[in-house]
Amino acid sequence: MVNTPDDPRTEARKKLAEREKALSFEVRALRAEVERMNNHRFIKLHDSLWKLGLFQLYRGLAFGLGSVLGASLLVSILVYLLASIDFIPVLGDWAQQIIDEMQQ
Repeated sequence: MVNTPDDPRTEARKKLAEREKALSFEVRALRAEVERMNNHRFIKLHDSLWKLGLFQLYRGLAFGLGSVLGASLLVSILVYLLASIDFIPVLGDWAQQIIDEMQQ
């Protein structure tokens, strides 16, 4: 049997060839992207478990220090604001109680 240009199998083969070509292109693009990611600075810096562990330790220390400093700053601003609203009768008494509790 001779394949003619109007044969459905010929069309199917053409579509299959186009899909294979597109898939081949995608695989090449994926391979290039993986190579680019493997050459990334972050991956090179964390290529061993010890380096990754030290990085995470430093990151945790920085996060803890930032949290403590931020909380200290926030509490000091809150105490200052509570001390400054002493002239409002209802809020002033409540703020004074909070300040007394915080000082003890």
